[in-house]
Amino acid sequence: MNQNIDTLNARFGLPGALHFVQGRAGLPEADIQSPQTSARVALHGAQVLAWQPAGAQPVIWVSKAAVFEPGLPVRGGVPVCWPWFGAREGMPMHGFVRTRLWQLRDASLDAAGQVVLRLGLQDDADTRALWDFAFDLELVLTIGANLTLALISRNTGDLPFTITDALHTYFCVGDIHQTKVEGLDGCDYLDKVQNFARARQSGAVEFGGETDRIYVDTTADCVIDDQGQQRRIQVSKTGSSSTVVWNPWREKTFADMAAGEYQQMLCVETCNAGPDQITLAPGRSHALSATVSVR
Repeated sequence: MNQNIDTLNARFGLPGALHFVQGRAGLPEADIQSPQTSARVALHGAQVLAWQPAGAQPVIWVSKAAVFEPGLPVRGGVPVCWPWFGAREGMPMHGFVRTRLWQLRDASLDAAGQVVLRLGLQDDADTRALWDFAFDLELVLTIGANLTLALISRNTGDLPFTITDALHTYFCVGDIHQTKVEGLDGCDYLDKVQNFARARQSGAVEFGGETDRIYVDTTADCVIDDQGQQRRIQVSKTGSSSTVVWNPWREKTFADMAAGEYQQMLCVETCNAGPDQITLAPGRSHALSATVSVR
């Protein structure tokens, strides 16, 4: 499908709600401006880059030093990690779909006036070279006063496959020192900072150093208590039995993350990660979804 800007606007544009623009590095982006919200979605990686409900502060964080280039991941937004989460020797970190150009399959307004985007990706020679399975992957975004992301994995081949996946959401916070994550009290987690040692959460998650944890066996909603901006961000989920909480603190530096930016960001990721894996038989599908709301 031709994905130049004129073609996208002619086929999928929604007057007064959705317009396509040439983003950074010439990559197409969907610009959503409605009475409910403003948002930006890159077709590169099917990545939400911005979401801001009307009358609210920005919710999604992107680094000032983020790199926008074909074939490279963007630091921030909501990267889609698939068909694996984390590192795999000799393979791209977090899988290969966050650095590929997705196809826009449909755009519409629902009965509540929310913009609904369907983006898709299928296996080809390049993906088969990395992961030799037939698949159809779809991300359905519902963008309004709330933000819902639904990642649907379909096995279109003749062999079963096993995946881990994540909606790796980066959130804006006023000050990480004044931020807590509620909803994980009593959950076990694998502490990546401590070589995946297993521990148990007591109370809310608070931050005073590098934090990188896979909370296991949890289907609970999480709430980010962003005291710096006097708001609470709720992350509800389905199809997920693990949650990752990450902040690199000053201990870790990245070329695509500006100095000190860790103080204004936090990742709370809706996942099937670590021991939480999904096996799909031929013809079967799985949906991983997250809904973000501000209160």
